[in-house]
Formats: sequence, structure tokens, C-alpha cells
Amino acid sequence: MGAVTLLVADLDAMTAFYRDVVTLQVVRADGDAVALGRAGRELVVLQHSPALRHAQPGAAGLFHTAILFESQAALASALFSVAQHAPRTFTGSADHLVSQAFYLTDPEGNGIELYWDRARTDWSWTHGQVEMATLYLDPNAFLNEHLREDAAPTAADPAQIGHVHLSVGDVATARAFYVDRLGFDATASLGDQALFVSAGGYHHHMAMNVWNSRGAGPRMPALGLGQVDLLLPDADALGEVGERLAHYGAAVRDDGQTLHFDDPWNNAIRATVA
Repeated sequence: MGAVTLLVADLDAMTAFYRDVVTLQVVRADGDAVALGRAGRELVVLQHSPALRHAQPGAAGLFHTAILFESQAALASALFSVAQHAPRTFTGSADHLVSQAFYLTDPEGNGIELYWDRARTDWSWTHGQVEMATLYLDPNAFLNEHLREDAAPTAADPAQIGHVHLSVGDVATARAFYVDRLGFDATASLGDQALFVSAGGYHHHMAMNVWNSRGAGPRMPALGLGQVDLLLPDADALGEVGERLAHYGAAVRDDGQTLHFDDPWNNAIRATVA
């Protein structure tokens, strides 16, 4: 997964939140856009869009952006920053068997997950489906066990977008697009409530659920999710995606290096070579 672009009303406040609370660093600032990340890698791009308004309740869009940390200590540093600077943004935590995750909401209502993966050898698979759960995870106990003495995140602690979770209108349409057309593997599902998909044997690179958005139609322009970036391993893989989408009649804008297309809910996706 590449960067997630968010369309924001207050660029200064949102930059401060992702920098000071989520502990990302400003990688690039170009007029109306600020990119934040770790170790030089862009993770979240904030695009100032003051003319837009928030979407109506129940609309499709972003459920959360999930930032993956390489160590429990680095995750604990970020979680400690949330506790110090914006504790009321914290919305919960869970042990998902494959990962340990902590959830919060940014000042404009976009969901965020901060998480760490267990080793792949510890994941359990049955017939191509990965075992995940939602078990209790005590954030204070996690901090007591893993927080370093200095507690200060540094650029030496890399992170990446581990997955992107979307709110959609129905799971069947999501499966038809993301699995049948785009080519992801379905790795887990919760009936008609949620679908998890990945490439390369990961537990999930993307997920779609209807928990807040069942029946939602295509999105109208609004604050929130602007674009999801997919990074493919090489030009052949990118070409294969383009061919698959063309075969199914999807509208694709192809400049020879990048594919731009929308999912059935007008969530914008950009695919390029890593």
C-alpha cells in the first residue's frame, strides 16, 4: 500500500495532529498539500479542500487508515503520544491474532489504526482464509510492557500504510470489484458485513465493511478520503491490472506509468510501480 490522501478543511490543524499526535514527520509541503510519513516515506497526504463539506452520515468512504509499525516499542511510542496529546481521540483497541491494534479518530472524523503485526509464522490459515478475531487488548498494559524509557519516536522507526479499510454499500459488490476485477485474494469475510483482501499472502491490504454505510451509493465530493495508492512490484503487474480492469469495462485513466480508476462508490485509486 502507498500513501492515503485525505481532503481536509483545516490544513494546519490536521498537519499538527498527524505530526504531534500520530508522530509522523512532515516529508513534503507544497502549497495546499502536506505529506507526512516516516523515514522519508509518505504515508498520509493532506490536501487542503476548504470548499468541500463533510459527507452525510451513512455515506461510503474511509473507515480507517492503518499505519503499521515495525516494532511494539515504536507502536507504544505513538500510542503514548496519543495518550499525552489527544486522549479523547482514542476509540479502542484489539488483539486480532495476526496483529495488535489501537484506534483513534482525527479532528475531521477520519479513522486511524495504529498497529503491529505478529510474525507470519504465527498466523493461522485454513483453506486460504486467515484466522482473525477481536480480543481484548489493554492499552495501559501494552504501554507498561513496551514503552521505551525515552518514549520519543524517531525517523529511525520506519512505518508504512499496512492496510486501508473502506466503508461501502454492500459486500457482494465489493468482492466483485476488488477480488474478481482488480485481482486481490479474499483472505477473510464476515458474511455480508465485511470483506478482507490482500496480495502476496498478507492478512489484508484492504478491507470493506457496511457497519456504518449499508446501502450507500456512489460518493459525492466531500471531505475525507481523496485517494488510495496501490504500489505494484513491476510494470508487468501494473499492466496486468490495467488489462483486467479494461476487460471488465472499468473506466481507467492510463498515462503509461500510473493507472487511475474509481471503485463502485467513487473511492479514487491510483496504481503505480513501487
